[in-house]
Amino acid sequence: MLFNSIEFAIFLPIVFILYWFVANKSITAQNILLIIVSYIFYAWWDWRFLFLLFFSTFLDYFTGSKMYQTSTTQKKIWFTLSIVINLGLLGFFKYYNFFIDSFADLLTLIGVQPNVTTLNIILPIGISFYTFHGMSYVIDIYNDKIKPVDNFIEYAVFVSFFPLLVAGPIERAGTLLPQFSKKRSFDFYKSVDGMRQILWGLFKKIVIADNCAIYANDIFQHYSDYSGSTLLLGAVLFTFQIYGDFSGYSDIAIGTARLFGFDLMRNFAFPYFSRDIAEFWRRWHISLSSWLRDYVYIPLGGSKGGTWMKVRNTVIIFLISGFWHGASWTFIAWGALNALYILPLVVFNLNRKNTDVVAEGKKLPSVKELFQIVFTFSLTVIAWIFFRSKSITDAFDYIHKMFGKTFIHVYPSELKKVGLNFIYILGFIVAMMVVEWIQREKRHGLQFNEHSSRTVRWSVYYAIILLLLVFSSSKQEFIYFQF
Repeated sequence: MLFNSIEFAIFLPIVFILYWFVANKSITAQNILLIIVSYIFYAWWDWRFLFLLFFSTFLDYFTGSKMYQTSTTQKKIWFTLSIVINLGLLGFFKYYNFFIDSFADLLTLIGVQPNVTTLNIILPIGISFYTFHGMSYVIDIYNDKIKPVDNFIEYAVFVSFFPLLVAGPIERAGTLLPQFSKKRSFDFYKSVDGMRQILWGLFKKIVIADNCAIYANDIFQHYSDYSGSTLLLGAVLFTFQIYGDFSGYSDIAIGTARLFGFDLMRNFAFPYFSRDIAEFWRRWHISLSSWLRDYVYIPLGGSKGGTWMKVRNTVIIFLISGFWHGASWTFIAWGALNALYILPLVVFNLNRKNTDVVAEGKKLPSVKELFQIVFTFSLTVIAWIFFRSKSITDAFDYIHKMFGKTFIHVYPSELKKVGLNFIYILGFIVAMMVVEWIQREKRHGLQFNEHSSRTVRWSVYYAIILLLLVFSSSKQEFIYFQF
């Protein structure tokens, strides 16, 4: 079920009413209701993979209990078994054909003509996200950071909670699990803020991302037919498409959870205002970046072993991040490129230089800060070309032509495609960035304080709703559903 669908617009109020007015007498009843509706939410896509979701849930719950009850040796066995099965399932569904094809390509390079068979495997939606949810639980128990829960219902709703089930944020058991064991009381102000965040997320998804996709998809699919300047525009449009798409999903997920009394972790913190690439990665897909830091980077030694270890561990987590996104060399190249971007900062201990909010307490950035923001944004635009391209060859060809001799040319056929709708989209992108700049010290674009003008607030709400109605014709699936 898509957040930007009519079905979800009907589904959410029904669940809200049942949760607060029917199941409100018991925490267990509320949790059972959330499990049922979460499985319905997931089955709307493909009911056949409900068993996989349940199996992953039961595996990690059972493993957690066994690790806590056994000796150190058996604890390690149960831990290894859980990790191997989880990664094995993820690897089979997501990477089987990639490994087979890559192996075949390698044999071909050395003169061997292999006869390999790939499988028509459907990638279960959200498998990367709920697998990492469960692994955080198992790893934290193994490291004695948390104790296993005795209540299977509480653990099952932690894994399957519908707002974050298919595209995150990737929550930690230590922060979200306890919220399912506590009594929830309806908080009007929290719910209102949740609705605002949902509205802002829908604006970024429907008005920004989906409409940017119309032009970005065409330009990337037919890049050989366009001039360099248009290719640059296509890369910039995709940069805003993926931001509006994924951060919009996160806003809707976080806002929806707040309607039910839960606080999910922040997943985006206005990343395109970052002053260096290290700051960008502290603000982009925060839940994945922090997950890789805590469960991969730090266990590998983190930054404690000298420059070589910092460089090695940084490269590893960025390659894993790229590979996590999909079974394609383009994602690995994207991760490797970001590693190259950040390595100079790591080597010279500058990666923690910008940890505050840019131009905090000021209306405008300094000239230096503006240059840093533009430079960092430019680096991300180049990296997103690899992320979006069908192959590494296409990515290099795209970049080569973008900076080639046709950069200052505009073909007549390109001008015909520039209509009023395109001008509107550019205006909406500017409007979004202005709003987020003004709100950059807050948690989302529509977070108003109690002193905000009622007229201004409602004018913004009505304007966004009108835009959602007018510009909702280009309905696109969320990009991160494929991961």
